Amino acid sequence: MSGIELDDFGSLVERPDASPRRDSAERWQALVRPAEGLGKTAELADWLAAVQGVVPVRPLTSPRVLLFAADHGIAERDVSARKPGTASALARAAIDGTAPVNVIARRFGVPVDVIDMALDCDPADLPGEVTAYRVRRGSGRIDVEDALTREEAEQAFRTGMDLADRHADAGTDLVLLGDLSVGGTTPAAVLIAALCGTDASVVTGRGSGIDDLAWMRKCAAIRDALRRARPVLGDQIALLATVGGADFAAMTGFLLQAAVRKLPVVLDGVVGAACALVGQRVAFRAPDWWLAGHATGEPGQAKALDRVSLDPLLDHGIRVGGGVGALLALPLLQAAAALSAELPPEAGTVEEAAGEAAEEPSEEAAEA
Repeated sequence: MSGIELDDFGSLVERPDASPRRDSAERWQALVRPAEGLGKTAELADWLAAVQGVVPVRPLTSPRVLLFAADHGIAERDVSARKPGTASALARAAIDGTAPVNVIARRFGVPVDVIDMALDCDPADLPGEVTAYRVRRGSGRIDVEDALTREEAEQAFRTGMDLADRHADAGTDLVLLGDLSVGGTTPAAVLIAALCGTDASVVTGRGSGIDDLAWMRKCAAIRDALRRARPVLGDQIALLATVGGADFAAMTGFLLQAAVRKLPVVLDGVVGAACALVGQRVAFRAPDWWLAGHATGEPGQAKALDRVSLDPLLDHGIRVGGGVGALLALPLLQAAAALSAELPPEAGTVEEAAGEAAEEPSEEAAEA
């Protein structure tokens, strides 16, 4: 397999079109009074106008939840409230439709896809369409060994790229991106600390609900992995192979190729935020195509989102992961699109605009 040329993304990723965004912002002058009355909702409509390239905004008719699943070897250090190697149970619930994200997705009519990148279970235990993308079974313990080989990291990265192309070609108009993992918040914290130049304690959160002793073990594991991460900071694929995982590599590849294909993405939790931070290092314009669905309370997520200049849309104390927070942001985006497309001009604003036009002297009159 030939190496991935990450430098290509720098030229392939363009910023969303600024002209529709300006036009959308100006339209509110005629649609609502005061023009800023819809607040964040109007700003989201402006963002949608930019990523869609049209004003008014098109309705969001084909959103989709994508959940990248993996087990992480670092869970063996008891850094999670869940037992090591049990992410397959989370994946099974999402496949069977019994996970929280499925309950909400049914209400919104949104499909949920589970993508097995490195679950630590027999592939026969899950449907073939879920395990088709698996790179390996579990990952290395990143405090003492690499999570992946470079070849595995490149394979996972390409899988993410291919999935982005597939959904862009299929007409998906918004991706709600999440993860299903055990131990995943630890490599996320390592990546964020390494790329932000901070100490382990600054980014270590409670993840799945760990106690103080587990938090101390997690902090130590992150500190150990950080020492392994720093020598490869200049090579993002090597970084993902050393202290990331197959789900991280795939999500990073997905985010970057989605930006190339102008497919907007809503991030879920700290894992997605870490991948976004890696993606920003590859293509600095890419975050313009992403939104942060919600604040998880994880210090690492807050650090990463601040670095990529994304503000969470919601802050409801949701910490279950699995795409729930990203999906709950969907109605806000759908409302923004509907207001842009369906709200008629206020009669008073139209009359005022007509009056102002009548008061302005014509060019002929000015010359006379």
